[in-house]
Amino acid sequence: MWLGNVREGPPRQLQRRLYEAIRSAILRGVLAPGTRLPPTRVLAEDYGIARQTAVLVYERLLDEGYVVARVGAGTFVAETFQAPAQTPRPEAPEPRLPRSRWAQRATAAQWEQWSPERPELDFRPGVPDWAAFPHARWRRLLARRWRAAGAEAGLAQYGDPAGYRPLREALASFLAQSRGLRCRAGQIVIVSGSQQALDLLARIALDPGDRAAVEDPGYPPAHAIFRAAGATLVPVPVDPQGLDVAALRAAAPRLVYVTPSHQYPTGATLSLGRRLELLEWAAQAGALVVEDDYESELRYGGPPLPALQGLDRQGCVAYVGSCSSVLFPPLRVGWIVAPPALIEALVAAKWLADRQTSTLDQQVLADFIAEGDFARHLRRSRALYGRRRALLEEAVHRFLPPSCRLGGEPAGLQTPLYLPPGTDELAVVRAAAARGVGVYPLGPCFVPAADDERGGKPGAAADGRQPGLLLGFAAVPDERIAEGIRRLAAAIEEARRA
Repeated sequence: MWLGNVREGPPRQLQRRLYEAIRSAILRGVLAPGTRLPPTRVLAEDYGIARQTAVLVYERLLDEGYVVARVGAGTFVAETFQAPAQTPRPEAPEPRLPRSRWAQRATAAQWEQWSPERPELDFRPGVPDWAAFPHARWRRLLARRWRAAGAEAGLAQYGDPAGYRPLREALASFLAQSRGLRCRAGQIVIVSGSQQALDLLARIALDPGDRAAVEDPGYPPAHAIFRAAGATLVPVPVDPQGLDVAALRAAAPRLVYVTPSHQYPTGATLSLGRRLELLEWAAQAGALVVEDDYESELRYGGPPLPALQGLDRQGCVAYVGSCSSVLFPPLRVGWIVAPPALIEALVAAKWLADRQTSTLDQQVLADFIAEGDFARHLRRSRALYGRRRALLEEAVHRFLPPSCRLGGEPAGLQTPLYLPPGTDELAVVRAAAARGVGVYPLGPCFVPAADDERGGKPGAAADGRQPGLLLGFAAVPDERIAEGIRRLAAAIEEARRA
């Protein structure tokens, strides 16, 4: 029985198992080139299977070139396949395939390894509460679009690479009212999330060797994108007023990446004076300012601050937004509000990258915005996440020593927690994980030194900065926040003793 027991397993997969067994026997040399295979009738009788199953398997092997059929003689293993040598040979080296410098830089970047496993209490940054999302309403909008599917609904053909026009119009109106943007629908390019937005902007604005200024600390995936594009990263310090604009004049970057309304990870807000200074410098230097309006809608101490783009009169700002952190992360729909001079290049880059973002997702999101659901969901989210931010602050005061403090303003989905000087933040992360609590170090948010491409500073903050953690609170249930911080307190104490 050289094929083994192919009947083991689900009956509906019998044909696939028989095919794979014969194919494997040929590739391993069990069936040598020129070997005659048993007739389909004999094979069916020997293995207790339907003859038609054997016929279909032989036909597939014939189509793929594993066997040949000779009229009146039978079916034979093709001469193409040579049996392996009887004497062992050293393993062949892997082929030396070409690997670009972009691939090397991208591979070296620190990126989050996806895993379905999550800690019992996970303070992961950037994650909204899935239970708070209006699932039923979204399903109804989706079902309505599917019922209307057809050529006239835009699902039977490729769409405009710049995006679904009604969504761009809805966004232009919404962003003007809620964020103070100055834009038209024709300035908006729909992309597959803010990460793709940054990648496309890097492609059209930067050549290898160009300087890109980034906040330090800042958003690690943005650092990785500009580094992969071949840019030289220029880290610019951040203080309670946001980006230190004065440091840009000597650095002379071609592009500046900034999160002015809710700085990642410190939570600082770029002051009005620095906003005006940044725009004046960019206009004089001919530099592009990339404004990532990260979680700007989620502000709990007052109304959302107007966007930097609304102050731009010279066409220097490319505004990037996304709904992933407000709705749900797998919804990969974002947008760029581009200066007029960049629109043509951006649309071409989008077309080359992936042709277009999912039309169906764009249509449902357009309905969600136009019919008021997005604004209602934002109001509910502000109330929910604002309450959890307050519960987190209360728990920190209750369980942690006075030398531990929360930073930034009450906004967004996460906040920094600064630890006592000398604490090894990575040791705290490990000790918390052992207690079923997921917390995340601030170290990777700092731009590494040129001789340290590991993507983060030492865990004990040997560079002099204050150690800390980044705590996401939006997806942690109200009743579990205090318990999570209580366990974190024990983890900090263990790390301090060590």
